[in-house]
Amino acid sequence: MMLPSEKYFGKFEAVFLFYGAMPTGVTVSETGRIFICFPRWGDDVNFTVAEIVRGTLQPYPSLDSNLVSQSNITTSFISVQSVVADGKGTLWVLDTGAPNFSEPIKGGAKLVAVDLNTNTIRGVFTFTEDVVLPTTYLNDVRFDFRVGKAGYAYITDSSSRGPGAIIVVDLETGIAWRRLNGAYSTSPDLFLLPKVEGEILMNRNKDGSTSPFRLASDGIAISPDGKFLYFCPLSSRHLYSISTEALRDRTIPDMNLQDHVKYWGEKGASDGMITGAKGTLYAGDYENNSIRKILPNGIMETIAHDPRILWPDTFSIGPDQYLYFIVNQLHRQARFHYGNDLRQKPYSLLRMKIDEPPAPTF
Repeated sequence: MMLPSEKYFGKFEAVFLFYGAMPTGVTVSETGRIFICFPRWGDDVNFTVAEIVRGTLQPYPSLDSNLVSQSNITTSFISVQSVVADGKGTLWVLDTGAPNFSEPIKGGAKLVAVDLNTNTIRGVFTFTEDVVLPTTYLNDVRFDFRVGKAGYAYITDSSSRGPGAIIVVDLETGIAWRRLNGAYSTSPDLFLLPKVEGEILMNRNKDGSTSPFRLASDGIAISPDGKFLYFCPLSSRHLYSISTEALRDRTIPDMNLQDHVKYWGEKGASDGMITGAKGTLYAGDYENNSIRKILPNGIMETIAHDPRILWPDTFSIGPDQYLYFIVNQLHRQARFHYGNDLRQKPYSLLRMKIDEPPAPTF
């Protein structure tokens, strides 16, 4: 006798399967090029940034730029968590400078602009010690080129042992500052017990000791007009937004900035988020193997729920109006299972048709 079982739905397809290191980030450029990043978390990472070229992974922009030595800390990629194509010819590479979640290497945490026409590094933005703290983990970034002379970048600090924050970067001057530093909206929800594949997710160390899984602000998305930034801590089911004008306005003291935060309610616990040109917000739900969309009026809908969506990580929308997302079994890593690595290859890059182009940045 067949008993009723959980309903699965949503149509998606595999774009690429990964049999080597575990990927976290994906981005699709305005010409359809696909870039991937592999942070150095303990897997054998030969290059931390790659492009998918004719069905193979090629180090990007070169193998050289992925090889780190003491002499080129600021111009080579150390451990990249996020890659974002901005829709106008640049791939932005967010380098944590923190392999294995270590304290960031001095000068190693950076935002790097790679020219997609010449495949060369065009600019490097490093951070002062009051912006990238010893606890900082640079997680994801969004751009708006309609404000300031050269635009602004907004980066989440998803620290596991220090304050979360949104880091604002003036791309004209390179000056950056922390906002919502340690605020409720950028901090882990201390009451959350995340459950993935039916089990509570927590740090479970080789020696048998355990501790709660707590990561600060991670997911980030920007409205199509650039006026609002959506964000969420990784250890939280809540969604927040804030006016980007308030983030940029340094005359507003950080403690008063919390008055500008809007609470949208529960959307599920998300890693990656992205917005489309119609203002739809797409977010993963790693507890429920799901992908949601949230309309500008706040109405939410689950568009995919499938046992193969084992930890939806980063999202990107291609010019083909597909939502691309990495599925990487992050919760099966050894650090959550007393040193036993439960991940099964391949990891995957999936996509589903959403009939919405990416939100513009300019």
